[in-house]
Amino acid sequence: MSYAVPFAGLKVVDLSQGIAGPYCAMLLAQHGADVIKVESLGDGDWARTLGTRYGSHTAFSIIGNLGKRSIAVDLKTEAGKQVVWRLLDGADVFLEGFRPGVIQRLGFDYDSVARRELRLLYLSISGFGQTGPLAERPAMDPVLQAYTGLMIENRGEDGIPHRVPVIVVDMSTALYAFQALSAALYARRDEPRGRYIEVSLMQSSAALQSIRLMACHLEGGTMKPGGAPGGVFQIADGWISVVAINDRDWRDLCTAMEMPTLANEPRFADAAARLANSEALYAILRPAFARHPWTVWSERLTRARLMHERLNSYADFITQPHVKETGLIQWLDQAGLSTAVPVPALPGMPRQENGTPRGTAPVPGQHTRALLAEHGYAEAEISALLGQGIVAAA
Repeated sequence: MSYAVPFAGLKVVDLSQGIAGPYCAMLLAQHGADVIKVESLGDGDWARTLGTRYGSHTAFSIIGNLGKRSIAVDLKTEAGKQVVWRLLDGADVFLEGFRPGVIQRLGFDYDSVARRELRLLYLSISGFGQTGPLAERPAMDPVLQAYTGLMIENRGEDGIPHRVPVIVVDMSTALYAFQALSAALYARRDEPRGRYIEVSLMQSSAALQSIRLMACHLEGGTMKPGGAPGGVFQIADGWISVVAINDRDWRDLCTAMEMPTLANEPRFADAAARLANSEALYAILRPAFARHPWTVWSERLTRARLMHERLNSYADFITQPHVKETGLIQWLDQAGLSTAVPVPALPGMPRQENGTPRGTAPVPGQHTRALLAEHGYAEAEISALLGQGIVAAA
C-alpha cells in the first residue's frame, strides 16, 4: 500500500455493466485494487455494444474497464455460479448493477454473499433505487436526466429541453459510488463486518443538481441568472463564452469592447440594473461580439483579465497547447483499434502508461484461464468448463 496504489491488496469482484458500476470499479483498479470483471458469454458487458464497435470494444467499454481483468461466465448455470463463488473467496468488494430482484434470483444477494464473506463491502447500483414504485423500471442516463429535471433545465435558445450528451448521470453515479466505497473501506479497518451500500442514478442525478434544484424551489420554479452579462456569444469565426457579472469586470468589458460609455448608462450601471435590463444589454453585446474573430477577442479580454474562452470541439481541445503541455491527454493502445485512443489523465493520480495494465481495458474473457487457475481450478477442470460452455476465454 502506498499513495500511488492505496488499494493494493484489495480484491474486487465486479458484476456491474454499463458505465456507472464499471467506471466506479475502474477507479478502484486505478488505485491498485485487483478488479475481476465478471461478464456474460458472447458480447460480455452490454457497454461493449453501445455506439461504434471496434472488435470487442466501444468507447464506453474502454473507459469503464481500464486496469481490470475479465472472465466470461454463464451465470445461468450452477457451475457458472460456483465459479463466481470461488472468485468471491477473500473478496473485499462486490459490485452489481442489475435491476432490483435479479441479483437475488441469481443467488448473490447481500445476505447470501455476506454469510460467506463477513467483511465484504457490497455495492448495488440501480436506476431508481432498490425500493419504491419505479424500482423495477429499466433506466439509463437519458431517462434519469428526464425524470430529475435536468432536461427541463437544459433548454436551448429554441426553447426545447435537450439531453446533456455527456453521460453526466452515469459518471456522477460512478463518482458518488466510488467515494462511498472509499469511505467504507477506510471505516472498515475498525469494523468487524462489511456493509451494504446502495447508490442509484436517481440519487446521484439529484445530488449533482442540488444547488439548482434548491434555487428553483426558493425562486418559484425558475433559477435566476447569477448576473449579467454572462453566456455564449457568436463571434466572427465561432463562439465565445464570457463572464463579466461584477461591476469592475463589466467596466473592463466595456473598455475591451471599445464601448466605455456603455458602462455608465443607467440601465446597466450596477448588477441589479443589468439583470433587469438583460434583454436590452444582450441586444447591444451580440452584434458587437460578432464583428471580430477569436484572435481579437482573446487578445483584448486576456489583457483585461476577464473570464473568457473559445468554444472548442473535442478535436480542438485535445490539440490545445496548454492541454499538451500539462499532459492531460494520454494516448493508449487498445485491442481491436488500429490507433491509440485519447484518455484524459485521472485527477490526482499517476499517469496511465501505454501498454501497462492500468492503461489497458480487457476484452471479454481475456483472463478467464488465469483467474480460474488462481482460484484452484486444475487445467483439466478449466478445459471442461470451456468445453461445456460454462466459461469462455479470449
